[in-house]
Amino acid sequence: MCLLCNKVLGNDAMKPSKLQDHLRRCLPDKTAKDLKYFQTLKDKFQKRPTLDRMFASTSQRNDDGLRASYNISLFIAKSGKPHTIGGKLILPAVEEVLKTVLHKPASDIIKRIPLSNNTVERRIDEMSYDIESFLCNYLQTTHFSIQLDESTLPDNAA
Repeated sequence: MCLLCNKVLGNDAMKPSKLQDHLRRCLPDKTAKDLKYFQTLKDKFQKRPTLDRMFASTSQRNDDGLRASYNISLFIAKSGKPHTIGGKLILPAVEEVLKTVLHKPASDIIKRIPLSNNTVERRIDEMSYDIESFLCNYLQTTHFSIQLDESTLPDNAA
């Protein structure tokens, strides 16, 4: 496809003679332009913002750190340790692994993983609220029955 006129070109359109013919027929005002003009057009086209580039470049980096923060907060919640362990133990350990094993500077990666006491607490609260609301919604929309046997309380009270 020609980027200047949006026409679909055939399979053999990349031959120089075909390109020159197309340029003369469809874009006569561009025939006097030099090669540098077309190279800059090509560079602009290749560097143009596309959806993939816009979302992959910034949000994926931020989402990776956010996802790691949630996953580590879940580990902290399951372990029952204080929320400050994220900043005091986990981040320094991750930094040491990145420097020692992968030989990469860890500062850029560590900055994207928020694990302060308040952040970990907030993430744990969000996850527990999501689980609680899911469970309540499930119990409200699902039919179930409970079987009760005789009571173990005195006077056979229910």
